[in-house]
Amino acid sequence: MIMTDISIQDYCKILHISTVYSIYEEKYAENSEVTNFLKEALSSEFHSRKMNRQMKALKQAGFPTVKRFEDLIIEALPEDGRRSIPDIQSLEFLKERKNLILIGNSGTGKTHCAIATGVHACLNEYKVIFRTAAMLINELYEAKKQNRLSLVIKKLKLADLLIIDELGYVSFDLEGAELLFQLLAARYETQSTLVTSNLMFSDWVRIFHDKTLTAALLDRITHRALILNMGGTSFRRRSD
Repeated sequence: MIMTDISIQDYCKILHISTVYSIYEEKYAENSEVTNFLKEALSSEFHSRKMNRQMKALKQAGFPTVKRFEDLIIEALPEDGRRSIPDIQSLEFLKERKNLILIGNSGTGKTHCAIATGVHACLNEYKVIFRTAAMLINELYEAKKQNRLSLVIKKLKLADLLIIDELGYVSFDLEGAELLFQLLAARYETQSTLVTSNLMFSDWVRIFHDKTLTAALLDRITHRALILNMGGTSFRRRSD
């Protein structure tokens, strides 16, 4: 498919093949057959490279499965979720480096929404990393033991979107809480973080154990954040 709104010169710039354009402009610009052929070839190369980048981004994100917004039963989501899907799909929160927090009981679509957001971001060529909270804490533990913590935090900091799923399902010790705080502090106001949790903010001290640490973490993660109440009846219970 040829994208007529992109010129041959623009394609060559995007694909970093300026020499091709120089030769075309010098020898073949007046030849309509060459022009049509070249534009079609460049369009195919452009879309092939884009698809390869998307597939690589999806693979590197670490999603447990691929879920999309199209697969959601929108009317079954809690009210906040139904109302906010268009805003989330626009990815404006990523462009504005805002966080996205989905809070509610199990089975209300939080993880599906989180993965769908991540997949949509990958297809729009954002760098995404998906981890459950337990996986992330273990990764940080291991990095610290191996004296690689700064490298791992740097890698996680660079992601346009870091998804932390199931925060609150598994508790961790104070060291784990401090490691997570260190990571989120490094990302503060520089990149977006998406968190799903089954616990209200007032109960997060049960995860992080220390009131001062919990307050500091909440202050950073909720600042300029889109917070959705995903409480409601579990999809799984509805199907029983």
